Amino acid sequence: MKLKFALLLIYCSCCFSKCHPQQKDTVSAIAKPAVYTVGKASADGIGKFYLGREIAHVMGASGSDWLERDERDKEENTSLAIEKIQLPANGVVADIGAGTGYYSFRLAAKVPQGKVYAVEIQDEMIALLKNKKQAIKDSVVEIVKSTELTPNLPPNNTDLVIMTDVYHELEYPAEMLQAIHTALKKNGKLLLIEYRGEDPSIPIKALHKTTVVQLNKELAANGFVLNFKGDFLPIQHFLLYEKIK
Repeated sequence: MKLKFALLLIYCSCCFSKCHPQQKDTVSAIAKPAVYTVGKASADGIGKFYLGREIAHVMGASGSDWLERDERDKEENTSLAIEKIQLPANGVVADIGAGTGYYSFRLAAKVPQGKVYAVEIQDEMIALLKNKKQAIKDSVVEIVKSTELTPNLPPNNTDLVIMTDVYHELEYPAEMLQAIHTALKKNGKLLLIEYRGEDPSIPIKALHKTTVVQLNKELAANGFVLNFKGDFLPIQHFLLYEKIK
């Protein structure tokens, strides 16, 4: 009888482990350290921190006119920034946080046999992108709707990802960087154009500016290394990172 009872216990134990294989994964997931921390939100932040940096509020579609302001090229020298972006004629580029497509449609001229993914999460901005694409009869730009976690790009397909004054607003920067890493081809590049946080004279809210030291730390944590640092723009960093693993 005792032997039968012992065998029954072993059988039940085995059945439980087969019926609940996720238990081990759940425990390990709970034990994994949190990527983000939460604290008191500042006026321009969301109270969520990544590697010590508070994430900034997103600029909504109401700011679309500011993106297309006449003086933007004079203030930021966007013409020079685009000139410095090296791409083959058949290159594949992803402009994440494309907004009105200010950069997307200008980059399209550099890759006439390639493709530009204009990646956006806001429906209002996507509508603006679609209207502009139709108005100028563009055939290079493909509009993609992203989520907070992924740009929804095909894997190992993109030569260059660009984010212009966008990275500091990503709600999930670690997950987005990992998704970008997957989307890039081997040795693919990620270009960040961000207002210089080291310069207090630049009239931009503090959380909408970033430092090279902070960006290097966040990018290194997700498989990127700084490949080129351009100091030629008036008020922004031009930081080209390379996928390394």
